[in-house]
Amino acid sequence: MTSTLSIQDLRVNVQDKPILKGVNLTINQGEVHALMGPNGTGKSTLAYALMGHPGYTVTGGKITFDGQDILGWTPEERARRGMFLAFQYPIAIPGVSVANFLRTAINSRRRALDPQDKGIPIPEFRKLLKSKMEALQIPVEFGGRYLNDGFSGGEKKRVEVLQLSVLLPKIAIMDETDSGLDIDALRIVAGSVETLSGPDLGILVITHYQRILNYIKPQFVHVMYDGRIVEDGGADLAVKLEETGYEWVKEKYNGMEKS
Repeated sequence: MTSTLSIQDLRVNVQDKPILKGVNLTINQGEVHALMGPNGTGKSTLAYALMGHPGYTVTGGKITFDGQDILGWTPEERARRGMFLAFQYPIAIPGVSVANFLRTAINSRRRALDPQDKGIPIPEFRKLLKSKMEALQIPVEFGGRYLNDGFSGGEKKRVEVLQLSVLLPKIAIMDETDSGLDIDALRIVAGSVETLSGPDLGILVITHYQRILNYIKPQFVHVMYDGRIVEDGGADLAVKLEETGYEWVKEKYNGMEKS
């Protein structure tokens, strides 16, 4: 069965300030969506709200995953059910190695499906991790380093995509994965995400720029402004935004009815 993430008239406050003002969006497994828009329009707020960040208060609307209302689910439960968020600014976790973090995450997912599951055998995990790291051009010794501790921006983003490739979620939300990446790092990271895309993975790419979409090819492009999705189209919409900027969006939708 194809999994579906459905967002209906979603309204979200941050510190009592309304940020999302009625977002509607549906993402199916196998689809690649891009969400674009100027700074401060609510794109990252949508990402965090979808994953259940406690600092983002849903004041209206619904989020359903495979037909189930997930607003009562913890972030951990959303992750175990097959949702994934790649952070714009991945945090460091000193004392926890990349390998231990990933093995714990895999076992958590497995035990959510079967409480009697004893976890992935260590030899199997090592083989899996090595193959995924080689594909992402991540040195094998990174598995023993503390998660994101002392990593460069590009290294952090590669490790985020490593998590994606190991955990194999149903829906992945990529929050400005291109932020802080040079050309070579962007090519490797975005190219790896594109390789993972397919019928078993739905992707929402949140970005300001069209450049990442040269590698991760979206079928659907959405433009967010003032807390709403105001334009929908195909890949040509992203090219238009790259060429013209967002001024026409601001002029067209400035002064929308506030609610």
